[in-house]
Amino acid sequence: MKEFSKYIGMDVHKESIAIGIADARGGPPRYWGEIANRPEQVRRLAARLDGPEQQLQFCYEAGPCGYGLYRQLVAAGYGCSVVAPGLIPRKPGQRVKTDRRDSLSLASLDRSGELTPVWVPDSSQEAMRDLSRAREDLMILDKQLRQKLGGFLLRHGRRFSGRSAWTQAYWRWLEKERFDSPYQQIVMEEYADAVRQAQARMAGLEKQLHEAAEDWSLGEAARALTALRGIKLTAAITLLAELDDISRFDNPRQLMGYVGIVPSESSSGTKRRQGGLTKAGNPHARRMLFECAWAYRFPARRTYVIQRRVEQASPAVQAISWKAQKRLCGRFRRLTERGLIPTKTVTAVARELCGFIWAVVCEVQRPSGLPASA
Repeated sequence: MKEFSKYIGMDVHKESIAIGIADARGGPPRYWGEIANRPEQVRRLAARLDGPEQQLQFCYEAGPCGYGLYRQLVAAGYGCSVVAPGLIPRKPGQRVKTDRRDSLSLASLDRSGELTPVWVPDSSQEAMRDLSRAREDLMILDKQLRQKLGGFLLRHGRRFSGRSAWTQAYWRWLEKERFDSPYQQIVMEEYADAVRQAQARMAGLEKQLHEAAEDWSLGEAARALTALRGIKLTAAITLLAELDDISRFDNPRQLMGYVGIVPSESSSGTKRRQGGLTKAGNPHARRMLFECAWAYRFPARRTYVIQRRVEQASPAVQAISWKAQKRLCGRFRRLTERGLIPTKTVTAVARELCGFIWAVVCEVQRPSGLPASA
């Protein structure tokens, strides 16, 4: 483990950074001051603190300012960690919170080893994640616009008599609808155009996502995940873009806890109390897992579409895929027969699906020639 001589805690904001410094020899941390949140100012600060026998370790909380500061410091040869805000120890009775106190606390806690660093993606991984999240944002916007249009039509008694909305038949029906007021006609047309534009942009981003995955370091793992029922290429890319190489977890339980689909617990003495999901970690990956888990409400079966995807995977991944189908479809059926509400059933299935995803990625990332038990 590398030894550091100074620990620098940084309370980072959009325009400023508060600096606290703790010496490795001990003693109370001291407040350095505040600098502008600009690369040049950070470089000058590091140069002033650096010396022939100085080993600097910086830390700051993960937040909206991203990882640019981390990359700048690491590229300059300094130690740096981005810490999880929710895991920072805090005194319950402490009611005063300022930038000065936060920076001093970060420096002191980092020196004592009480901070939990988060995984920092590299630039290519972050680009895939941004592309995936942009598609998700447009998907949410599309849903909101469709709800607005549906609500507008319902207020005026316009009901589609077909089997399902937003099909080609629905759009043909919508084109024939006419309102007496020209202004209401304009409202309907504008809503419909907004829905079309959002869907076209979403499809364009999805195409870009698939093209980017061809040369992506995790592209092979993403294609292998499509052998699992309910996981198409877009879902696989989204999961790996958010979680990176999940084979870094020692076991599936660590991955489940990281995604936040394990029950919370508050036990004391002989009493054990479990609550709802912790919902810690990445919400985008957690949402995608829940969506994929719904596919297991049907009986286990190798459909034509699934079989075409499975055939592209290795025999080991094919075996994992069929084992997952049999287990998860059966579990969905048994929990439903017991009267468990659908959302809880999906949660239980998603938790086990997480384990099968871990197994597939570990199989793909396993070095060639190494036995599966290694």
